[in-house]
Amino acid sequence: MGKKTLLVLAVLALIVIPVCKKAPAMKYPATAKVEQVDDYFGTAVADPYRWLEDDKSAETAAWVKAQNEVTFGYLGKIPFREALKKRLTNIFNYARYSSPFRVGERYFFAKNDGLQNQSVIYVQKGLDGAPEVFIDPNALSPDGTIRIGLMGPSGDKKLMAVSRGEAGSDWSEIRVMDIETKKELADQIKWVKFSGAAWWKNGFFYSGYDKPEAGKELTAKNEFQKIFYHKIGDPQEKDIVVFEDKDHPLRYVSAGVTEDEKFALVTLSEGTSGTELYWRDLTKPGSAFALLMKGFDHDSAVIDNVGSKLLVQTNLEAPNGKLILIDPLKPAKENWAVVIPEKPEVLNGAATGGGQLFCTYLKDANTKIFQYGLDGKPVREIALPALGTSGGLGGWRDDTTLFYAFTSFTYPPTIFKYDIATGVSEVFRKPEVKFDPQGYETKQVFYASKDGTKVPMFIVHKKGLVLDGTNPCFLTAYGGFNISIQPGFSPLLIALLEQGVVFAEPNLRGGGEYGETWHKAGMLGKKQNVFDDFIAAAEYLIAEKYTAKDKLGIEGGSNGGLLVGAVMTQRPELFRVALPAVGVMDMLRFHKFTVGWGWAVEYGSSDNEADFKWLQAYSPLHNLKAGTAYPATLVTTADHDDRVVPAHSFKFAATLQEKHKGPNPVLIRIETRSGHGSVNVTKAIETTADEYAFFLYNTGAKVRLD
Repeated sequence: MGKKTLLVLAVLALIVIPVCKKAPAMKYPATAKVEQVDDYFGTAVADPYRWLEDDKSAETAAWVKAQNEVTFGYLGKIPFREALKKRLTNIFNYARYSSPFRVGERYFFAKNDGLQNQSVIYVQKGLDGAPEVFIDPNALSPDGTIRIGLMGPSGDKKLMAVSRGEAGSDWSEIRVMDIETKKELADQIKWVKFSGAAWWKNGFFYSGYDKPEAGKELTAKNEFQKIFYHKIGDPQEKDIVVFEDKDHPLRYVSAGVTEDEKFALVTLSEGTSGTELYWRDLTKPGSAFALLMKGFDHDSAVIDNVGSKLLVQTNLEAPNGKLILIDPLKPAKENWAVVIPEKPEVLNGAATGGGQLFCTYLKDANTKIFQYGLDGKPVREIALPALGTSGGLGGWRDDTTLFYAFTSFTYPPTIFKYDIATGVSEVFRKPEVKFDPQGYETKQVFYASKDGTKVPMFIVHKKGLVLDGTNPCFLTAYGGFNISIQPGFSPLLIALLEQGVVFAEPNLRGGGEYGETWHKAGMLGKKQNVFDDFIAAAEYLIAEKYTAKDKLGIEGGSNGGLLVGAVMTQRPELFRVALPAVGVMDMLRFHKFTVGWGWAVEYGSSDNEADFKWLQAYSPLHNLKAGTAYPATLVTTADHDDRVVPAHSFKFAATLQEKHKGPNPVLIRIETRSGHGSVNVTKAIETTADEYAFFLYNTGAKVRLD
């Protein structure tokens, strides 16, 4: 395979590092308990580790330090940990590009040379111009934990709004840069979260919060998000509130402006799904925002305007999605015109560019892209190189060339240039990754869940793999929030596949792979379907002899961390290793921190008696049972995660260590200056190396390094 040597050896030979089957007895840090009992509709629920919710206390800091010492002490004894990290570093070290996007005569794109902590943003004149650095985030902090994102150019293409976040927090600042001089203006907008920058005239609309209480920036509940208008050159204190909902503190609000700056648009949501749309005619001074589509039992978004009408993607009365045209002056449903009706496949996204409409559909979690006229008349299907995932088509109205990316599990993200008129695609940039994709195969299978529902699953492994039940298997999934999990390349995954590991990823209910019907079948009181789907995936892999119970590891992050936490408490004997990352583990209190309230539309809320019953039934924290042997577990979280606050993982790990019985290690790894996902390349490689090493070590894998 052309792998580079990872260890300096006196003899150039294949080294097989056996795993010690008998793990040493673990001694965990003592965790104090408090007398805390909450009453939920007559049910008393103890919360003895409530004090760990205070992430700023000296006591919590001492607990974190003690836990990390035990965890890193254990990881440090894994014989191949450092060699595995070197292999991950080596395979990650290749140039990666984003698709270019045009701003006037210039093109912007991001590039990472390989191991840069953050990708550098470049700009060049024309596609053949010499690239120049526009912003290098790596120069902004010594540890590479400042992230930069381009939010969009002003209408005259002279200024660029830029988001700036630090240490992995969801909080960001908006800065403004002069495109010609590459200099930053004095404008600085703080306390921004989940916002865009919608330019209009000499300023932009953005979503912001009031300044949080000092010391609670990463934990306090975020309420009363508003739409502000910022005029370039003004201090933030002069920004004008243009839209707010004083009666509903727990709503997201976001703003947009059409390319011709005729319409301002506002989207309201009471959580992670369900929207309400408003519009305003910007050509009429003093006009107010008016209702376009009432919420919140559907998901809708304005794609563009076609003259005086608005093109909207919606799943209202169309679970798989459709496109409609609405006259905002006559917004009643009976006046809507269907541009593209609902299809058997899911409409995953829509965008305009070059006077055309591009629709992305999912067929069994694989992408299909179609080009239409703005009137909905078909033009062509865009031929993709294989089954996999693609996206990115869209642009300005005067574009003649667009760009899109394509990837699959063994197909590194490749950027294609697309001619709108002819439909011809050609490779624009293809990465050079240090592995041979011909050595691996991907298949999609369909298995039956507990209730008989057919669930698809991708399986990736080396060609010629013998199905004898001896292979380590890495099973991961998500299953929630209408998010579709599709084939995608990860260079870090190659390091597992090289070791003969089977990688499996099912498309559980709760996701968006089969539209809103599939989503609703795995949310609220039906969330148990998601766990049943995942358990059935594990049972299928064992029955088909891809793996065995003592070779099976499960992994998931965020809602996927909840998934891992739930199934390891329901079926602890089914898995050898569990890797819950930044998981939602306390289902009774998640809504009390930062933006956790926004997940109540997906999960429900313990403030409601009916919801409390199903939440308590599967909440990972509340279903750990004393005297139970749980899988070898490595919980991962980070100190700056202000989306799923680390208290979830802290309390879960403390309870797991208290109640677990048996030799399997149950540890927690707490990253510093990082957030909901690794904040930079260095931390991503280090965390992944530790997770993989823990998995391989505890599944008894024979790790081969040459």
